[in-house]
Amino acid sequence: MKKYPFLILIALLIMSCKTYQNAETKSNIQTSSIYPETKKVDTVTNYFGTDVKDPFRWLEDDMSDETGQWVEAQNKVTFDYLDKIPYREELKKRLEKLWNYEKVGSPFKEGDYTYFYKNDGLQNQYVVYRQKDDSEPEVFLDPNTFSEDGTTSLAGLSFSKNGKLAAYSISEGGSDWRKVILIDAITKDIKEDTLIDVKFSGVSWKGNEGFYYSSYDKPKGSELSAKTDQHKLFYHKLGTSQKEDALIFGGTAAEKNRYVGGSVTEDDRYLIISASTSTSGNKLFIKDRQDKTNTLKTIVDNYNSDTYVVENVGSKLYIVTNRNAPNQKIVTVDAANPSPENWKDFIPETENVLSPSTGSGYFYANYMVDAVSKVLQYDMDGKLIREVKLPGVGSAGGFGGKKDAKELYFSFTNYITPSTIYKLNPKSGAYEVYKKPEIIGYDSSNFESKQVFYTSKDGTKVPMIITHKKGLKLDGKNPTILYGYGGFNISLTPSFSIANAVWLEQGGVYAVPNLRGGGEYGKAWHDAGTQQKKQNVFDDFIAAAEYLIAQKYTSSDYLAIRGGSNGGLLVGATMTQRPDLMKVALPAVGVLDMLRYHTFTAGAGWAYDYGTADQSKEMFEYLKGYSPVHNVKEGVQYPATMVTTGDHDDRVVPAHSFKFAAELQEKQSGNNPTLIRIETNAGHGAGTPVAKTIEQYADIFGFTLYNMGITELKTDFKD
Repeated sequence: MKKYPFLILIALLIMSCKTYQNAETKSNIQTSSIYPETKKVDTVTNYFGTDVKDPFRWLEDDMSDETGQWVEAQNKVTFDYLDKIPYREELKKRLEKLWNYEKVGSPFKEGDYTYFYKNDGLQNQYVVYRQKDDSEPEVFLDPNTFSEDGTTSLAGLSFSKNGKLAAYSISEGGSDWRKVILIDAITKDIKEDTLIDVKFSGVSWKGNEGFYYSSYDKPKGSELSAKTDQHKLFYHKLGTSQKEDALIFGGTAAEKNRYVGGSVTEDDRYLIISASTSTSGNKLFIKDRQDKTNTLKTIVDNYNSDTYVVENVGSKLYIVTNRNAPNQKIVTVDAANPSPENWKDFIPETENVLSPSTGSGYFYANYMVDAVSKVLQYDMDGKLIREVKLPGVGSAGGFGGKKDAKELYFSFTNYITPSTIYKLNPKSGAYEVYKKPEIIGYDSSNFESKQVFYTSKDGTKVPMIITHKKGLKLDGKNPTILYGYGGFNISLTPSFSIANAVWLEQGGVYAVPNLRGGGEYGKAWHDAGTQQKKQNVFDDFIAAAEYLIAQKYTSSDYLAIRGGSNGGLLVGATMTQRPDLMKVALPAVGVLDMLRYHTFTAGAGWAYDYGTADQSKEMFEYLKGYSPVHNVKEGVQYPATMVTTGDHDDRVVPAHSFKFAAELQEKQSGNNPTLIRIETNAGHGAGTPVAKTIEQYADIFGFTLYNMGITELKTDFKD
């Protein structure tokens, strides 16, 4: 997004007479301002005989001066409002204080060095360190030096088989488009020209000779919003230019897919290629590098399952799949004849969803049991060795490593426990604390989490974890954030957030339901929230809010709903269907125009979850029935709303948020503010500098509390 002087903007924009103010009479601040006039253009699209007006479509042009001016005008209004919240700066300082603690990732071995990620506290980006044997750690890569404002982030790091070379990718301004830089891992010297225009890709090395990566042809027009539809897998041979890179898969009409990835097995023998047209379901192929015919064999020839190779021992493949197993299982097969009719169950499907990892010659089967972890250890013959007894009830991750690793690492966290790393002896099963964070001023014993099950509209039982201070009074007056996602087979498992800790110590309640559309109960749970069953997700979220109100955790005057990306859609749909239910709505980087989402970037790949307005009259009508942009109605009092997005978001383009905010500002009845906060030089969220993240949370929490009528922070907050 271009930036423009605000004086030019003022000359070009006519301001309307719509105003907002805090409606709570007990507030001592009367904040009011004027929204920019958002022009309307007579744009109409006909879907199956129905004309749909789209007056704000001009905001989809992220390259235009006019859109840039609109962004500046909106931010001026929004930040004028936020600046007058009396405790906004105090929230920011508290966030900075609690955030300022050392964070260290699990170590991993490459060549002669052990590497790890570390953030001293308030560094904008994590730094990669390394050490040899017992020597002092040294900086290997410091992304904080990549740009002056911290908006260029490290997006990936991959080492050659001998650990002497490394390729790392960077993201500039939060974009999904990456650059890949090759260095000598010993001297840290750059080896050759930077690869550009890489997107939705890892880097997988073939020995020490080169690596595989994926990308799209660079689109014509805006690289932030133009459609990207054909993903391709390339091989880059060291010492050659990018224009000489070999096209491995995806270049023909028969191989056309929206997402293609290639990875090489640890023993360097096999290239595994996954290809998919949407975010659910993939074809799978394998190439044996020992086969001189260079034949690409098919493992799975359709998109009806999610299937990948997790490990191999010689020609024996270990494959994770939900084919005929909605909760996933592991099967084995010989690579010479890898098709499904030859598969044999290795770790069969259970009633709980499986997410396995491998390390030290073992399998670690991480099961979700009502959204919390249970971990079983198996040997390579499928024999159960033990259950890894976790430190508590929450989420465990990690357990992965190379086959010859002598020790493995895993993390454990929940909503009140900061993520702690443990070092595990795979043979004995014993583990010990490796790194435990020390957060000055935070005491987890002051808080509690509990899981409840509530009933959705159609009778479905849905789990929800509610977290708050111990001794909370159930009087209906507790500020509450209800956070949800409900899509793309994504599971919301318990995890600690320093920002949420600030919310909790203010007496806030934080509630997270595991909505349909997610992956907490496998493919059936996911599918129950897709396409023409998407309303189930919104009903689950509404029922969660009603449960919190009925149990007097909160009331409509003290309830905020929040979610990002697909969760932004969740918030947008919920607030337009039940505007009476909440006081504050916080849709972030949301998919909000359901009739046009598939026309931008890789949006067409989300059709498994959503369907598209083009596929049938029934699907068009269903989407239009809940699309947030198309369901803002004149004369309705919507909750106080702050839409948030990034001007460089090339995954869910900011036009979704722009159009939704424009509709709300035009049609809102009453005094609740309807604002949009547009982060400049920022994308969908990954790699956002810590300083920007802290500012965002101070604004979100400040806006939320202020619109609940809270005039000052808790006294025990001021330490």
